[in-house]
Amino acid sequence: MKLAADLAAFAARIGHDFRRPELLARAVTHASIATATRPDNQRLEFLGDRVLGLVMAEALLAADKGATEGQLAPRFNALVRKETCAAVAREVSLGDVLKLGRSEMMSGGRRKEALLGDAMEAVIAAVYLDAGFDAARGVVLRLWGARIGAVEADARDAKTALQEWAQARGLPPPSYTEQKREGPDHQPVFTVEARLSTGEAEIAKAGAKRQAEQAAARALLARMENTDG
Repeated sequence: MKLAADLAAFAARIGHDFRRPELLARAVTHASIATATRPDNQRLEFLGDRVLGLVMAEALLAADKGATEGQLAPRFNALVRKETCAAVAREVSLGDVLKLGRSEMMSGGRRKEALLGDAMEAVIAAVYLDAGFDAARGVVLRLWGARIGAVEADARDAKTALQEWAQARGLPPPSYTEQKREGPDHQPVFTVEARLSTGEAEIAKAGAKRQAEQAAARALLARMENTDG
């Protein structure tokens, strides 16, 4: 099997020359278009999630030899979560080469967070099965790149941190209110307000409600910490 031009270009973008091109073809095949002779990427996604986890665990241990398990766990979660996988997928234009059924394509499947994240994990598995763990590690470390060194800031869960800040001052937990949802169903934009019982509040927008909550919490926490200072 020879890779189609779009898949060959994608393989070049991630830096891997597939000896078994059918693995990459399967990695980009969504269940909406799968058939008995054209399997989807779900089993590869399952495997890729585990390969990614091992690569990140190794990388974090090597990067900070004195870190405790309690320090490593949130960093690990930040690097392997679906949003991060989807962000990496966007950087290499994985959405452009996804093979989708018509209904999934019409509903904006190439931009969906979960779908992109799942496909990125499947691609990692494809590299692993094609050339082994060292090759998969190399691809992951290249694609995740600076995220690994900068993960400490990203690992801090803003909602948890804001709640801890409030509790330390005898305040109840902050509230989160969805103020608006805009855009089509396949590409919504959520506007969320994070508010403390004392009246301070911040608003943020994002393509997922959870992300909007985190962004609002992060903005409010930064504001309150500056006030404390």
